[in-house]
Amino acid sequence: MKCNCYAGECPHNLCMHKVPIFSSLSQEEMSHISSIINHNNYQKGEILFSEEDSLRSLIIINEGSVKGFKITPEGREQILHVFSVGDFFGERNLFGGQKSAYTAEALEPTKTCSFTKDDFHKILFAYPGIAIKIIETLEERIARMESTMQSMGVRSLDGRIGGLLLDFADKYGEVVPEGILIRLPLSREGIANFLGVARETVSRKLGQLEIDGVIRPVGNKNILLLDGEALKTMTGKDT
Repeated sequence: MKCNCYAGECPHNLCMHKVPIFSSLSQEEMSHISSIINHNNYQKGEILFSEEDSLRSLIIINEGSVKGFKITPEGREQILHVFSVGDFFGERNLFGGQKSAYTAEALEPTKTCSFTKDDFHKILFAYPGIAIKIIETLEERIARMESTMQSMGVRSLDGRIGGLLLDFADKYGEVVPEGILIRLPLSREGIANFLGVARETVSRKLGQLEIDGVIRPVGNKNILLLDGEALKTMTGKDT
């Protein structure tokens, strides 16, 4: 479902308040830019766009989460990215005219904000600080992907799972008295597709972490991290 929203007329919260790339703007500037925002709602499992699509907008997640994935020649899903509130995509077409490198699917009910290519170019010329924030965010994204690729060839599977849980704790975790409660953005199968291993392998490794007292499942979609230092030791990170 799509709507063109103007300041004060839209039921959505302004996505700009949740997006780091707009942090340099004043309230007045945000209100001005809000007049050209488009909004879309997606249900769990709905495709936002497909690989090789030519996106004509910069899309920002306002609520929910999205996975970016490719289908391997063997027909297996390989998850490349997990996007959450404040993340954006569509920059390949905006800046280089390239087609999308992956398919994006909503992991839960998701709301997005978007700007057309022409409108966003005007924003960049008016507020160059946003361009700097985008460059910084893309650099961080590239660094994460490089780290993931390197870990797949160097780290043990235990280290890769530990590193992924630490990343999830940082991005989706909430500090509670017993530790860090992580709202998992991916299912066990999704985690397996992200790491490039079998689902049974992920379940077995998570089960061992539970036995060792490092984590504790909380329902189907949450994990309580009890011993973050143990995960850091698994990944070889400094404690």
